[in-house]
Amino acid sequence: MASSAAVDGVAATALRSVLQRVQLAAEKSARKSQEIRVVAVSKTKPVSVLRQVYDAGHRCFGENYVQEIVEKAPQIANRLNHVVGSIGRKPLKVLLQVNTSGEESKSGVEPSGCVELAKHVTSGCTNLEFCGLMTIGMLDYTSTPENFKTLANCRTEVCKELGIPEEQCELSMGMSSDFELAIEMGSTNVRIGSTIFGAREYPKKQSN
Repeated sequence: MASSAAVDGVAATALRSVLQRVQLAAEKSARKSQEIRVVAVSKTKPVSVLRQVYDAGHRCFGENYVQEIVEKAPQIANRLNHVVGSIGRKPLKVLLQVNTSGEESKSGVEPSGCVELAKHVTSGCTNLEFCGLMTIGMLDYTSTPENFKTLANCRTEVCKELGIPEEQCELSMGMSSDFELAIEMGSTNVRIGSTIFGAREYPKKQSN
């Protein structure tokens, strides 16, 4: 008799493990696992691997090659607003990326500018719907809690300025290496890539 791992496939089995870990982390912080969205970030993986996870019942997938859209904050927000309006679709839900670590390698608005950018999107971009904030923690695990605290503080400031309850503003923080801590610190959206799909695979450069 085949094992469940063989039947499900490695990625589907890994997904089930991640969902169990999410549930445990949620329970640890007295939250419901249903409050937390798990985004399966496939990156360089083939459709056949994504299909394993889809067939296991998962429906929330993501890629991250458009993360540059917030690098030039209002200008790019305006462009995205124009593009969405030009195709006549309903407003696009967006999360604003905040550079909580101050690293030049990371995209996103500075924490001091997140209130103004959120106000700009809500008041000046009728084709965009502000839904929350996101960040990418530092690789140094010991620094990650500070990054998460910074984003939570940004949410408090943004919600106060916009006059909306904090539970209506998503916090997208936490990836494969730190999603359990992120959940304990209030994340509503975790982005899991390598833990589900394995390491990224890039095509090898051809040598002359």
